[in-house]
Amino acid sequence: MLSHLIALHNGQTVPAIGLGTWQSKLNASEIARAVEHGLKAGYRHIDCAWFYGNEKEVGDGLRASGVPREEVFVTSKVWGTYHRRVEESLDQTLANLGTTYLDLYLVHWPIAMNPNGNHPVMPMRPNGNHDIDESWDIRDTWKAMEAMVKKGKVKAIGVSNFSRMMLERILPTAEIIPALELHLYNPQLKLLDYLKSKKIVPQAYSPLGSTGAPLLTDEFATEIAKKRGLKSTSDVLLGYLLTKDIVVLPKSMSPSRIESNLTGALEAYSVLTPEDIKILDGVAVGGKQKRFIMPNWGIDLGFDDWPAPTK
Repeated sequence: MLSHLIALHNGQTVPAIGLGTWQSKLNASEIARAVEHGLKAGYRHIDCAWFYGNEKEVGDGLRASGVPREEVFVTSKVWGTYHRRVEESLDQTLANLGTTYLDLYLVHWPIAMNPNGNHPVMPMRPNGNHDIDESWDIRDTWKAMEAMVKKGKVKAIGVSNFSRMMLERILPTAEIIPALELHLYNPQLKLLDYLKSKKIVPQAYSPLGSTGAPLLTDEFATEIAKKRGLKSTSDVLLGYLLTKDIVVLPKSMSPSRIESNLTGALEAYSVLTPEDIKILDGVAVGGKQKRFIMPNWGIDLGFDDWPAPTK
């Protein structure tokens, strides 16, 4: 096992480098092979979600790897149309993955959508807006998540894409582990300070940006990679986050990239200097601040750089 561990508030540890599976829907056999290869290469953390539509293939890869289930940290997420039916969604995920429990279960977005709308995944209103379940309280979603821990179906629960504002709606009654879009151009340094004060471990779900993002050609990260003798700019992007005790979840279907993301991130983590981190911390505030995943849900999510809701 190559990945180092980060401690969670409940006594569990999570491998700091995981294999992401978002945007990996096109070829079922490739997804299974990628997961299998990643686990054989040393990954012990697999991130998936009901919304990704590929959990069965992820489960196939997990079994094909030969790595015992108890050695792999598996994360999944409940989608917005299932906030009133958390256990139903979880049961589908467990069946798809072929496992009896999850290590971590997250609320995918702080957005409850109409479970009886015109589409099971993305219901829309006649005016073209998302069909938000406005009568539902996100705190009730959290209560349902807590019930899954009590039943032994999940070991830990958390949230994804939550701002400080959204966190503070549920924090009075819960300790959580959030997941965020974190990367060089969207470091969210103030939010990270807040999470640290609450002993919350952040996870970076887009540590290299989204499809077509310019992070891999950033001149500051590239120069640091050359200066430190690293093989690629992506090593710096991942290692930078690891130095902040952020779990990183890079996504790839390429066996060579799967391996290099793991080994390169650990190498960068070991050689980046405080001076490097200071330079990287200044990239976004220097004019490159950008969030790549910004669906227009039509409500205020509480992020400083999120566009105003359009009705």
